[in-house]
Amino acid sequence: MEKATIKKIGIITSGGDSPGMNACIRAVVRTCLATDIQVVGFYRGYDGLIDDQHVELTTDKVSNIIHRGGTILKTARSPRFMTKEGIYMAINTIKKHQLDGFVVIGGDGSFKGALALSELCPIQLVGCPGTIDNDLVGTDFTIGYDTAINTVVDAVDKIRDTAESHDRLFVVEVMGRDAGLIALRSAIGSGAEAMLLPERKDDFESLISKIKSWRNSKSSRIVIVAEGDESGGAIKVADAIKKECPSLDVRVSILGHIQRGGNPTCMERVNASLMGYHAVKALISGKSKVMIGIINKQPAFTPFKDAVKHINELYPEMLEILDVLGN
Repeated sequence: MEKATIKKIGIITSGGDSPGMNACIRAVVRTCLATDIQVVGFYRGYDGLIDDQHVELTTDKVSNIIHRGGTILKTARSPRFMTKEGIYMAINTIKKHQLDGFVVIGGDGSFKGALALSELCPIQLVGCPGTIDNDLVGTDFTIGYDTAINTVVDAVDKIRDTAESHDRLFVVEVMGRDAGLIALRSAIGSGAEAMLLPERKDDFESLISKIKSWRNSKSSRIVIVAEGDESGGAIKVADAIKKECPSLDVRVSILGHIQRGGNPTCMERVNASLMGYHAVKALISGKSKVMIGIINKQPAFTPFKDAVKHINELYPEMLEILDVLGN
């Protein structure tokens, strides 16, 4: 490895938690220690930076965490950091610890916070995309997404057992307030018959039409609904289906926060480790204000200002696949 020109960095996890954050923290810390860089972690995101709630991260501190969900550094959303006063308090902490660089693991809001900090503080900043929604430009998969969709698929597999046993239709609500990428991949992976996404605004009538066209021999019917869908969520969708198709036995399952937790998958651990490793290498090479992503299995660097949420972007072929295979 190159000789480090940065001597000390800080790291936070910010926003919603996602499986794989610990693997990323571990990779950052161990890559730093291999290049004689000290690492200071701050608890609860930007709030911990404001209040100087810190811990020196060593090899021992990150041992046996690669398989754990959540984040050992805790996480939070920080309204205080949205004020100039809060940012200046964070800058005082950065100066106190003599930090040369900083790694932010989080989503769109976390990177906006990093940009605001960079306007008032000359420290080098890089980010790793930690969000289960997979809704950031600049990476094929965000940290947490692969685990979340596998959690959904596992849950739907179990729900289908009951659906088949009782000839029921289950409306399963998954996370995805602004983006339906969890719903899209998990619907295909679980063999769901249909789905509703926030990106498809006028899809409810076609859903009812599809349900009415299903053959009577179907012993189970699964409809995946993203929580942000305009139809109002799983409960309202189920009520509407009952009204339009009174002969069906319709039930609801809202998966909720189980999608955020659990041990990260192997793919998650590998991607998060790659991002953490390349985050440190990026700081050493002088990069700043960029998100570290993985595109086509290669590291990619996207400016924070461009690493925004991409909603309304779906894969037409995947939508067609679900429509064809769900019949």
